[in-house]
Amino acid sequence: MSVLPVTLYGDKILRKKVDKVEEVDIKTIELIKNMFETMKNSNGIGLAANQVGWNKSIFVIDVSPVEGYENYKPFVAINPQIIELTDETSVYEEGCLSIPNIKVEIERPKGVILRYYDTDLKEHTLEADDLLARVVQHEDDHLLGILFVDYFSTSQKKKYKNQLNKIRKRDFDAEYPVSENIEYTLG
Repeated sequence: MSVLPVTLYGDKILRKKVDKVEEVDIKTIELIKNMFETMKNSNGIGLAANQVGWNKSIFVIDVSPVEGYENYKPFVAINPQIIELTDETSVYEEGCLSIPNIKVEIERPKGVILRYYDTDLKEHTLEADDLLARVVQHEDDHLLGILFVDYFSTSQKKKYKNQLNKIRKRDFDAEYPVSENIEYTLG
């Protein structure tokens, strides 16, 4: 397994809707293994394929490092689709590996129902709430070209403008490998 460089705020691939996975081949399995390794190495709990330069509808999640979620198993979601969101919302601090060193409280629906496929292209349905629901929504947003900064208030956008520009220019110290500016798509 390899640790892949993480794409950063400003990279065009993060703003594109990804392509559906038509088949799971050895290249896809290797990508998924590397995504888990990259997420673990970066101390993340979720990672979408476009965050490592791949234009594919895949994300991985592992919330087990978080206190209270130790018994949750890591999983990969291929061609995920949120089919229901609760009306009840919650506010929780979010961060993003593609937008390092920025954490902001974001309001999102508290619960979610997700339909997705595993590596055998077997369909699954996941009902999640609280932290897991939030991570699912965050990673699903990535696959649609949406970043958590898109939920920032006007004052938050002003507050983090300079820091976001530094991320875009790669003018910061990264704690994990980051990509060159991604103008292309892999996979």
